[in-house]
Amino acid sequence: TASAGNAYPCNTTSAAFTVTLPASPSAGNVITLVDYAGTWDTNPLTISPNGNKLNGSTSNGILTTERGAVNLVYVDTTQGWVSYASNVSTAIIAPIPIEYLVVAGGGGGGYGGLAGGGGAGGFRTGTANVITSQVLTITIGGGATGLTGVGAGNDGTNSSITGTLGFATFSASKGGGGGGSSVAAKQGGSGGGGPDSGADTNGKNGNLGGYTPSEGNKGGNGSGAGIAGGGGGGAGAQGSNASSASGGIGGNGGAGSEWPTGSGTYYAGGGAGFGSGTNGSGGNGGGGATSTSGDPNTGGGGGAWNGTGTAGGGGSGVVIIRYPDTYAAAASTTGSPTITVSGGYRTYKFTGNGSITF
Repeated sequence: TASAGNAYPCNTTSAAFTVTLPASPSAGNVITLVDYAGTWDTNPLTISPNGNKLNGSTSNGILTTERGAVNLVYVDTTQGWVSYASNVSTAIIAPIPIEYLVVAGGGGGGYGGLAGGGGAGGFRTGTANVITSQVLTITIGGGATGLTGVGAGNDGTNSSITGTLGFATFSASKGGGGGGSSVAAKQGGSGGGGPDSGADTNGKNGNLGGYTPSEGNKGGNGSGAGIAGGGGGGAGAQGSNASSASGGIGGNGGAGSEWPTGSGTYYAGGGAGFGSGTNGSGGNGGGGATSTSGDPNTGGGGGAWNGTGTAGGGGSGVVIIRYPDTYAAAASTTGSPTITVSGGYRTYKFTGNGSITF
């Protein structure tokens, strides 16, 4: 947090950061900011007006000029801090506030001897301020391939956003495979459901990336009685444990999570576990029923093998970026995202690898 009357050499060599202006300035207060190491062009400096205004706007400002410098003077509550006598090439850029969802590819269900469901791909959301000419590169994680022979389900693959101008890589972790006959389940963004028998019938943990908040949940446990497998974990809930009641009841896949809030659209549901009496069900958010793959571009886990065909594969991942439609459309995109303008937002939905340039 800056204090009035001082000049600050701002060193963004290691990372971009934010200078917060004083909360209760007086008319005539001045502050100077200087690019210490000539790195604002790669790691921009953000200026927060701290509840006041900056050049008449309540939004943050961003400085991207190498070896730039800017002087600020507080004028009044209408204009707030106003830039003056700056380095001729230095401009305070108004950023675009974006929101994003990153979902990784789901894990596959286990095969053989009443297996567990696949865990969903990791589910993560975030926000950032981007500026003109900033590029974000999108990688969509693939869903796991369904098994044709006895074993634990395959894992999905990670999804991510990487960027220029100080945007740190933002990733979601692969979904974990469900356990197979006497073969343990796998950890993942959400963990796979445990098998019905063997040395380890436990469902495995989610949040493989160790993120806060968590990107996913644990898979359910197998029955341990040779008759039912646990459900795969989902972004919103753990997979349910299998039960030895009624001849063996497979665990349900954990529910996925909604994004955006209030949209009614869910992602990253866990896959169903198989029971010799009653099969589990796939979790809301693309989780597959037994011997059924998770839904494409949801990160849903695959359902466990149910005695016919193959075990369910994982659903592929998805990346969605949106921002208020009062800002202009992106300068360009690759990868053919679905673009919609509705409800006050421009939304770019990527179902394959690509990029967006603002």
